[in-house]
Amino acid sequence: MRDKPEQDTDLFRQSLEGVVPLKSSGRITPARPPKRILFRSTASSVTVVDNLSDHGASEEPVKEYLSNGLNRMTLRKLRRGDWPPQDSLDLHGLNSDRARRLLVEFLHNATQHGLRCVNVIHGKGWRSDGREGLLKTLTRHWLTQHAHVLAFCETPQQAGGGGAVWVLLKSV
Repeated sequence: MRDKPEQDTDLFRQSLEGVVPLKSSGRITPARPPKRILFRSTASSVTVVDNLSDHGASEEPVKEYLSNGLNRMTLRKLRRGDWPPQDSLDLHGLNSDRARRLLVEFLHNATQHGLRCVNVIHGKGWRSDGREGLLKTLTRHWLTQHAHVLAFCETPQQAGGGGAVWVLLKSV
């Protein structure tokens, strides 16, 4: 049998008798997240050079990448989310040529705005024969070739898992 709402309220008040509120911990409120620049592809007067190649892309996509000369701790920090993504690009449903051009334009725009970390969503793209999707493999291959990419890693499961990467960019 269910108690009436008044009885629930009385029981709750009785259970809180003698409870003392916690003292202020003096915690500092976290800094506001960095300004987010939303990327929109436009036909701009600035020509962005697309020098990324499909040649040499393996069947298996690269899970993570760290540019030569960087400490492994950089990759660990990226995986931990020490640099929150400041913008995102979704390549779902694009053919490889359009995806490559959009990626180059996006990375150029991000570095021009001083962004340090971006999220690139390429999707998992499971092929019918059980291999990884072509766009996933190519996107990660292109990122390893880009001059402004310092590192990248797969996103955590709740942020897309194997269908996206967080990319750490050089500050220009």
